[in-house]
Amino acid sequence: MTQAAPPAGAPSVLLIAHRGASGERPEHTLLSYQLAIDQGADVIEPDLVPTKDGHLVARHENNIAETTDVVAHPEFADRRTTKTIDGATMTGWFTEDFTLAELKTLRAKERLPQLRPGNTAYDGQATIPTLDEVIALAKAASEKTGRTIGIYPETKHPSYFASIGLPLEKRLVDALQAAGWDSAEAPVFIQSFEVENLKAMHAMTRIRLIQLVAGSGAPADHAAPSYAAMMTPEGLKAIAAYAYGIGPERTMILPASGTPTSLVADAHAAGLRVHPWTFRAENFFLLPAWRRGTDPAAHGDLAAEIRTFIDLGVDGFFTDFPAIGYEARETARPAAR
Repeated sequence: MTQAAPPAGAPSVLLIAHRGASGERPEHTLLSYQLAIDQGADVIEPDLVPTKDGHLVARHENNIAETTDVVAHPEFADRRTTKTIDGATMTGWFTEDFTLAELKTLRAKERLPQLRPGNTAYDGQATIPTLDEVIALAKAASEKTGRTIGIYPETKHPSYFASIGLPLEKRLVDALQAAGWDSAEAPVFIQSFEVENLKAMHAMTRIRLIQLVAGSGAPADHAAPSYAAMMTPEGLKAIAAYAYGIGPERTMILPASGTPTSLVADAHAAGLRVHPWTFRAENFFLLPAWRRGTDPAAHGDLAAEIRTFIDLGVDGFFTDFPAIGYEARETARPAAR
């Protein structure tokens, strides 16, 4: 299948709400997604993991120890366990050990309370949303606002979940098809840090696919020796055979040194769009040029950082702060709007 151009009327630089408006509400909650929509996001991003009974839910990780109140539920104390996932050993509570009904008894909480203490005011106010609930929210918001709100789901740890009998790909594609989304014009992008599951979905759907890459390491499915090898001109051409674009860690485009790389130009030469991640307002996350002061939780000039990347030619960007992202795009070069 050939990946098509963006739908007519779509913004030339896509504003992707990373885990919703996660800088201002606990991540991956309907509260966070709704605020992102209100702030002008084009698409909302649910990371997807499965439940024991096969439902897809929105969590950045299947370990929910840091993002829910599960520790306060004595009825689930015996679910605490240690697992090795993609080479990392961790202890906690995992979505694949809970039914959806059990997960719905939990409440979400802020993952970064030291950096985002204001978000803790919303702890306990939201449940873990299902993919179907996220789709319904996007569709309802599209109807209400008159603008198309899309979704940008990520398949988390696909090889691991396939190994335990809970593969993600067909579940995701089936849910999108049920929503009427099965074309390159649908307001959907599917992303993954692995390769083989994207190739599998390339044969299953015409929805646009995004190959995520990090500044170090390699895909967990061992499909390439390193992410760096995938970002060579030859590697980018190989990605273009199954994907619409790439989602690189932003320092792969502009390192802390301040000297841009050729990645955007190389990707465009291969016919790929470029959606870097993740733009956050706190000094702790900002590149050095845009930090303000020494408090890691204080906000620097995120809008200026985003505008710099727009000037470098990116086609979209992931941000925890959609309101700032919207303002940055509106004050960037006119072609971005």
